[in-house]
Amino acid sequence: MTFDLPLHVETLGLDPEPGIDTILLVHGYGGSSFSWRYWVPRLTARAHVVLVDMKGFGSAPKPDDGQYGPKHQSELICRLILQADFQRVTLIGHSLGGGVVLGVALSLLDCEPERLKQLVLVASAAYKQRTPPFVSFARHRRLATALLRMLGAHFVIRHVLKSIVFDQSTVTDSQVTGYAEPFDSPEARRALIDTALAIVPPNLGKMTARFKELDVPTLVLWGRHDRVVPLWVGERLANELPDARIEILESCGHMPAEELPEESWEVLQRFLDDRS
Repeated sequence: MTFDLPLHVETLGLDPEPGIDTILLVHGYGGSSFSWRYWVPRLTARAHVVLVDMKGFGSAPKPDDGQYGPKHQSELICRLILQADFQRVTLIGHSLGGGVVLGVALSLLDCEPERLKQLVLVASAAYKQRTPPFVSFARHRRLATALLRMLGAHFVIRHVLKSIVFDQSTVTDSQVTGYAEPFDSPEARRALIDTALAIVPPNLGKMTARFKELDVPTLVLWGRHDRVVPLWVGERLANELPDARIEILESCGHMPAEELPEESWEVLQRFLDDRS
């Protein structure tokens, strides 16, 4: 299945037949489909799984067009869902990807709401908050470009990962490599910076005011010690989304699916089983 969109899309699991759920996963800033490696083998047994590398990340195209904001990414993924005719869609998003899937959900609400089954928001961007240090760094184009080139993506990624997890010992060499390899090219580094510069959508206020319209089952999954998107964001989401519940993982930072793969999977599995 191919699409004329600047995304990288991989489909796994069950065939998308009538009655089969589609689970579409969107990674966070600086990530790719690699971020979901612990959950995907389990999800493929129960659904049609769609892994999306957002424009500029992972294996996706990285055009020099300056369009890397969350609103644009949401529009691309909404077009993907409509073009592919995905049905009974569960949207799962982490960090920036969570903000993107919230935008996708609102777009579907406006055109074909019957396609959206439920949401899973993992340490999701949502409201105006303090900018994470690594995003602030990336906004300084010349400095960020020079340091990424001189220090290398592996060095920078290792430092960032250790700064956002609860237990630094969970950061492995293979994890660093999985995140760093896509940034070996200058095009990927430029897209990373372009995304940082556009990371706050101009329509944020209008978007958050509509969250109360998203009356679909929603799992809000957070690490107690998230220093990137603080817990108050998750608590506010759980309060404002009409059919949301929040699950907080202790001894966990910004990356629940990777820091605590078993515990986070158990939470996700319960949520999916309750609504299968």
